[in-house]
Amino acid sequence: MSRSLRNQLLAWVLLPLASAVAIDAWLEYRSSVDTASVIQDNMLLGSARMIAEQISFENGAFEHLIPPAALELFESQNADRIYYRVTTGGGHLLAGYTDLPVPKAAASSESPYYFGATMRGEAVRVVAFFQPVIGNPSALPVVVEVAQTMRGREQLTGKLWLHAVEQQVLILALVAVFILFGLHRGLQPLIRLRNDVRSRQEGSLQPLQNNGVPAELLPLVEAFNDYIARLENYTNRRGIFIQNVAHQLRTPLTVLTTQISDALRAPDKPSADGSLLAARRTLQQTARLVNQFLTLSSAQAFVATRKPMRTQDCCELVQTVLEDLALQAHGKGIDLGFERLGGEAVILADAVALREITMNLLDNAIRYTPENGTVTVRVESGAGKLVLAVEDNGPGVVQENRDKIFERFFRVDGSEAGGSGLGLAIVRELVEQCGGVIRVGTPPQGGHGLLVLVEFVSS
Repeated sequence: MSRSLRNQLLAWVLLPLASAVAIDAWLEYRSSVDTASVIQDNMLLGSARMIAEQISFENGAFEHLIPPAALELFESQNADRIYYRVTTGGGHLLAGYTDLPVPKAAASSESPYYFGATMRGEAVRVVAFFQPVIGNPSALPVVVEVAQTMRGREQLTGKLWLHAVEQQVLILALVAVFILFGLHRGLQPLIRLRNDVRSRQEGSLQPLQNNGVPAELLPLVEAFNDYIARLENYTNRRGIFIQNVAHQLRTPLTVLTTQISDALRAPDKPSADGSLLAARRTLQQTARLVNQFLTLSSAQAFVATRKPMRTQDCCELVQTVLEDLALQAHGKGIDLGFERLGGEAVILADAVALREITMNLLDNAIRYTPENGTVTVRVESGAGKLVLAVEDNGPGVVQENRDKIFERFFRVDGSEAGGSGLGLAIVRELVEQCGGVIRVGTPPQGGHGLLVLVEFVSS
């Protein structure tokens, strides 16, 4: 299934933000706990100070009063329980709850002492405030303890945390909306490119316009335009190829129709047989032409797999082709020869393509070489390259036509070989696929004839 680029970008942006919000929520919770603890501790200390201010020592005894304001500080909807106790430095209870836990810290009037405890089955927060009393014969201060259950603190923590989280979630939602808007605007060039491609007529190969295209999309547009140019070139070549095929087949089919009509109208059997024999030859030539069309089309679409090949492997392949064409050469009395020159070498080539190249070069040489002529194949190797040479003593090709013989349907003027003009075109296509070089020369002995050289290298 295809995935939306917009959704992927949104996810990759929002996931880190959501993770940051989650971490911040955890930190906010810790901060809320600390804030609620500070508030509770300040209230406990304020209540203890109020109680301590009302303690005095008169007439040999402690006087104390629990002011209502000291307990009213804790009035809220949380229904917390408040406990207090006032004891002398010697541990004598002056007022309050006897079961309130005793602080473990030593008496000190400099700072209050906070601790957690359990009172009547509930967790409480306790402050112990040490208050010196003027006139007290004992050097130990009076201890004032005030305790509060934790319900109010927990509720305050929850309220502070929820308030902070709500703000964070709201900010995340706003960020998501802004990002969606930004993605929508940012992806508009891509959507315009899509619409441009969709709106084109079938067969249109017009390149995409790169005006106003963002820098990130420019390589994509350039690659697409390059592909369009290559596709247009391929389409044009295929169109020309089809036109040439139609043109080349029209003539033999017309001749074939005429020959069959002559056979049908022949006054006697010998005349009809002669027309039918001519029609068979025309049909054979047409079949060969169609086969070469198919071979040329395959050569154009062929993708060579270049693998290391030794000189011996190439020689064995060439000898196999010679055996296949020996009967054709024998029919014209042509002397087919093979020579190997040089030492062992390793080249990069495709065995299938090399066989087809050798087959077409030899077939072309046999067709254009007169009866009782000579065709020689040489494999010359060394210094990281291999040269396949096909030499004949036929009519040859004049200098100005040597570059044309690799064009499709080109035939040498005055030739009676009856070829289709496609053999060397097929060879050129395959040689280019294999990364080789093909060229035409004159046989070293001089005189008439043609020498075709195909060179392959090791890398």
